[in-house]
Amino acid sequence: MTANNALAGSERHHMEIPWHDVAALEDVPVCEASVADRCALVCRVGLLTLSGGTGSWRVREAMNRVARRLHVTCVVDVSLLGVECTCTEGSESSTLVAGLHTAGVNTERIWAMDELVKYMESPAGANITVGDLHRRMDEIEQRPANYSFWQAGLASACACAAFVFLLGGGPVEMGCAFAGAGVGHCLRRVMLARRINQLTSCAAGVAASCITYLVALMLLGLVMPSAMDHEEGYIGAMLFVIPGFPLITSGLDIAKLDMRSGLERLAYALAIIIVGTLSGWLVASFTPLSPDEFTPLGLSWQALFALRLLMSFVGVYGFSVMFNSTPRMCATAGLIGAVANTLRLSLVGYAGMAPEVGALVGALVAGLLASAIHFRRYHGCFQARSSKPGRPAFPRITMTVPSIVIMVPGLYMYRAVYYLCAFDVMNTMNWLMRAAMIVVFLPIGLALARVLTDPRWRYCS
Repeated sequence: MTANNALAGSERHHMEIPWHDVAALEDVPVCEASVADRCALVCRVGLLTLSGGTGSWRVREAMNRVARRLHVTCVVDVSLLGVECTCTEGSESSTLVAGLHTAGVNTERIWAMDELVKYMESPAGANITVGDLHRRMDEIEQRPANYSFWQAGLASACACAAFVFLLGGGPVEMGCAFAGAGVGHCLRRVMLARRINQLTSCAAGVAASCITYLVALMLLGLVMPSAMDHEEGYIGAMLFVIPGFPLITSGLDIAKLDMRSGLERLAYALAIIIVGTLSGWLVASFTPLSPDEFTPLGLSWQALFALRLLMSFVGVYGFSVMFNSTPRMCATAGLIGAVANTLRLSLVGYAGMAPEVGALVGALVAGLLASAIHFRRYHGCFQARSSKPGRPAFPRITMTVPSIVIMVPGLYMYRAVYYLCAFDVMNTMNWLMRAAMIVVFLPIGLALARVLTDPRWRYCS
């Protein structure tokens, strides 16, 4: 790192570690490096894995696997934005603390780091030098997004339009939500790219989505006089901000008793939800928008079932694009989500199952399907790691969490805040309890699937 770059890094509120400068000798094989250099490598592996948005268990697992390859004992503490790592070998020890400047989700980075850890465990991994390993991590860190600004905005628009249908909306609500979500997501992405505060970006994106929904509705009203009767669909236009990934991974962390990470993720998710829903309410308070019930579409059960399958796939695919998943990861998560979410909606709608139990069953099925795909890629006829090296197994979390994000009750959350601001206590408690129960049961379903299929996750050690 040059002197100017080092100075630029020191000007930031969250200073970045100059990893190549930290390394004492870059041309030494990793297994022969000093304890301090090996500690830096282990810590950076954890930090890059954490930056993908995954939970603390996977971060610690990645660091432990690399530490074993480097012949050091590693003790780790993981939070929402930081990693504290102590590595020991004999009487020598080294401690390093590193942090991120913001939280986000990048499932491709989770996958890339998983592949890097697998490489480190292979025979070739023992011969890589400290500098080469840092350069591999540089490449992962600097890899551009898979999708352009407009592609991500289009994916957000499609996902929210599909979400509106699954909530009970029709073509009018879907079309206006498409426009609102696209504009809102693009504005939020521009603000985040300029490093504007996340909560400010969230509030601005939601406000823009609601206003765009209303404008689209008014324009449609010029040719369709009854268009203004469909104002309830604006809720769907703002659902792109619901932080489903940290909300669900917080439950998984708590299930593994990683309380620090779990509670921090939960607090972060709640902050985004509160700011987003309050922003939506502020717009609604000055406009004719209100979260009423959707008008029944009157579809046959066969048509409804088929459309739920399609819209669940579109919704999950769109959210996966927002998480920077590769197209194949998006399609895999979309297929899992289509099956699991349609099953959930059918059980609730036709079998009379409680929505909370339906959420548990849907998440459990999604987890089991993802585990089956993951296991088959590793051990079955695909033989991804040998005969088909171009199709490696995706980490389960890159399939499970995106596939059930569409089950997060964003509509219930917004209605709870809407009625809270109207001081309607009974409706507030009604929608708040409904939302809370579903949010609790979603990670329970994934955790149960993981307990049933993954011995490493099943036990405490």
